[in-house]
Amino acid sequence: MKKKDILWGFSLILIIFFLVYPSTHEIFVGATKSYPYITGFVKVSLLATMGELLAIRIKDGDFIKPKGLILKSIVWGFIGVVFVIMFDLFSSGVLSAKSKGLLPTLSNSTLDRFVTAFFTSALMNLTFAPTFMSFHRVTDTCIDLGTTNLNRVLKSIDWSGFISFVVIKTIPLFWIPAHTLTFMLPGEYRVLSASFLSIALGAILALAKRPVANSNSNSNSNSKSL
Repeated sequence: MKKKDILWGFSLILIIFFLVYPSTHEIFVGATKSYPYITGFVKVSLLATMGELLAIRIKDGDFIKPKGLILKSIVWGFIGVVFVIMFDLFSSGVLSAKSKGLLPTLSNSTLDRFVTAFFTSALMNLTFAPTFMSFHRVTDTCIDLGTTNLNRVLKSIDWSGFISFVVIKTIPLFWIPAHTLTFMLPGEYRVLSASFLSIALGAILALAKRPVANSNSNSNSNSKSL
């Protein structure tokens, strides 16, 4: 085990401790309620970036600083802000649809809670998730290539791999089940669950991304060891 592995793991332990220790947990929950967009930006920016670094560690055998790490963290933060409204939008939308008889309501409270969480997760992941994942792939490729030329960026993306793996496989097999469990939790614990899922999100999207055109020949100039 390398020093960087220990540092990454220690950083994760510190974050977990901050989130679960009673006094700091109250601070976190209070900040989330008072400043939802700011905390959404910070938590996803930090944890999804950690997920990306973990993916690089798995692929390359070391923690390598990717090109444009700060810019990528800012993009993750923006996505975190969008998550804040989308989580509430889909959760409230499913409850509204149930009240109008558009979705089933079961007599068993536990089973009904599960079905409600499932519908919320499924609708969110089948509609919103592909959109934001595509947005992330485009912005990430812009940063990797150092260009905003949309034609060049779109041609450099392996859309077939993106659809066949990220959309078709990870959404039904991982994200819908994971977010079903998340939406079954009380509101404050959904925040904690979503925070840690950001690590998986960053890792999955980073692992799924194939090297862009001509990136291998420039890898030494585009990245450096942390």
